[in-house]
Amino acid sequence: MLIGEYIHTLDDKNRMSLPVKFRKEMGKSVVVAPGLDNCLSIFTAKEWKKISEKLSDSSMLASDNRSFSRFMFGQAVVADVDANGRILIPENLKNRSNLSFKVVVIGVQNRVEIWNEKAWGDYKLLVETQADTLADKLGQIGVL
Repeated sequence: MLIGEYIHTLDDKNRMSLPVKFRKEMGKSVVVAPGLDNCLSIFTAKEWKKISEKLSDSSMLASDNRSFSRFMFGQAVVADVDANGRILIPENLKNRSNLSFKVVVIGVQNRVEIWNEKAWGDYKLLVETQADTLADKLGQIGVL
């Protein structure tokens, strides 16, 4: 399971080291895709396959399904993890999420997210103020 929050940097070639605790679980090749809430998502090949299968099972006749599939698959890239545990973040995805020198890398169970440092701080503060309400909603549907 991928958990935790880490501050990392992008070098001048748009490479970022995966946190050491994530490297073994992530493997030698990952998929970097646009995430929700303006972050990037990194998936293992196994997890990406699961997502691909679920999206492929959805009807392409539904506009929302087509749009979301285009959003996810159209910008996703396979990234090799080098000997130093680094991956290359493509320029278009870096710009999409407004990533700069310092980034926040968080583990979210089955994926890793990369956030602009300020955007993550703002988002975290917002969610913290809503945590009780979110927990109530999840409790009502039997999650907690």
